[in-house]
Amino acid sequence: MNRPAVPGPLLRDLAAAEPSAEGTRLLQGARQDRRTGLLDALRSAVPRGPADEAWALLDEAGRHAPGAVRDVLHYPATGVWAEETLRRLRRPGGPPPDLGHLDGLAAAAALRAGITFKAVLKPVQGRLVLPTLGILRPPHSGPYTLTEGGWDPGDPAALPLHALPCGRTALDDLDPYRAPGGAAAARAARRLTARGHKRWDTQWTGAFTLLERYDTARAGETAGLLRSIVPLAGGIRSAGAAVRPAPGSALVRGQSPPALAAALVREVQHAKLAVLAGLLPLRTPGPGRQPPDGLLGGTYADLALARYWQRAALYGARGAWTQHARHRSRAAAALPALGREPELTEAGREFVAAMAAAERALDTPPAG
Repeated sequence: MNRPAVPGPLLRDLAAAEPSAEGTRLLQGARQDRRTGLLDALRSAVPRGPADEAWALLDEAGRHAPGAVRDVLHYPATGVWAEETLRRLRRPGGPPPDLGHLDGLAAAAALRAGITFKAVLKPVQGRLVLPTLGILRPPHSGPYTLTEGGWDPGDPAALPLHALPCGRTALDDLDPYRAPGGAAAARAARRLTARGHKRWDTQWTGAFTLLERYDTARAGETAGLLRSIVPLAGGIRSAGAAVRPAPGSALVRGQSPPALAAALVREVQHAKLAVLAGLLPLRTPGPGRQPPDGLLGGTYADLALARYWQRAALYGARGAWTQHARHRSRAAAALPALGREPELTEAGREFVAAMAAAERALDTPPAG
């Protein structure tokens, strides 16, 4: 799969850490291309046999409702599963690949497409995972036959994925692949209570109200780029973290609306940079190189937060000038060191130079 070029003007616009419709479309397309490539590679790598029925069901659902099926296949957790499964298939001798998850994907796609179907699924620990829909708890152990009428979010046997207000972002506390293995998975909260969901709804609505009031374009960018939020477990002090293997998702702690709005601005910047670095390397590869979410990612987020808090301050938000000054000073201190990094590619140098220009432009209040 050829990586699309990033034109110089668009690269500079992205470096300014300001939202743009063209930039959002580029990043969404790159994200989808990457997941399509993963799924194509997975289809080639999975041995022929029982999985053929799942692929055939996915294909049939895609012919009837391509948009709905595309949402299932490009859901962030699906990308985590596809990457992990492909890795296991290519490294025999380790943990077996979770090919049963493919059956759940196909069933979820068929349900959302509204087609007539019959799929035999094998529950894991008494649960059937239906990505983008939720989890079904069958009444008995062993293989379970699911048909087009088998999913009802109001059924006590169903645990539906929680949809946050103000858009199509899901609060994912269900999908086993919502966070990659290791430390990230340990930080993800388990299923929240109804009270926990309500608290998140209130915080999310408050955060989006602030984003739309202070920075309408950034609110639109956040809604367009974040498909799922994975709540952090209680006791985790971090405000949030982008899920690098799952672009379009972020691990975020429940917090007050002003703090949550700022956390969303930061995590969207980290997610943007991760996708961009996959399209256009900003550093030459080599051992010991920092990933994009190191100094460069932190500075990129500080730049966006400096502009966000500047806009908030112009609306009279309490403490906003202090936050603006803090993030701007951190960006201004880091940019000279970033510009001197010898491992920056030509695109990386152009990107950092445009970031520095955007930092200087903070002297001028934003229009509108």
